[in-house]
Amino acid sequence: MRAVLYAASIVALVGLAYWAYDQGYETRATEREVAKLERRIGALHQEMSMLRAEWAYLNRPDRLHALAEMNFERLGLMALTPAHYALAEQVGYPPLAPPPPPEAPSAADWADVELGDEVDGVIIMNHVYGANAAPRVITPPTLAGDGEQLP
Repeated sequence: MRAVLYAASIVALVGLAYWAYDQGYETRATEREVAKLERRIGALHQEMSMLRAEWAYLNRPDRLHALAEMNFERLGLMALTPAHYALAEQVGYPPLAPPPPPEAPSAADWADVELGDEVDGVIIMNHVYGANAAPRVITPPTLAGDGEQLP
């Protein structure tokens, strides 16, 4: 029984040693790949800074103005002047469309409301006498635009 246990322990030890050895090689390969990617990122950063400098050089206002003048007949480009700018208040925006009128409540909306009940600050009352009279909605008074109370 001990011999089997010793043999199993030796096999497990050899297996773990092989696994650790393999992990060491995988780690080195991953480190090489990371270093290669970092060099590539550095090269791309240098290329981006070069392209930004070239873009700034090509978009100089004096150069663009000269190009616009040289190609005026073909492109019809004009130089911008301060007269081309305006304040936001000076821009003629189209008028806003008025909001749609609110829908009048239908009889089905008020079917479960009893006379004398209060719904959102509105009291349901009926001034027409009789069993067949429909309830009417009476709203509280409101203020006009000038602050005067409307009936």
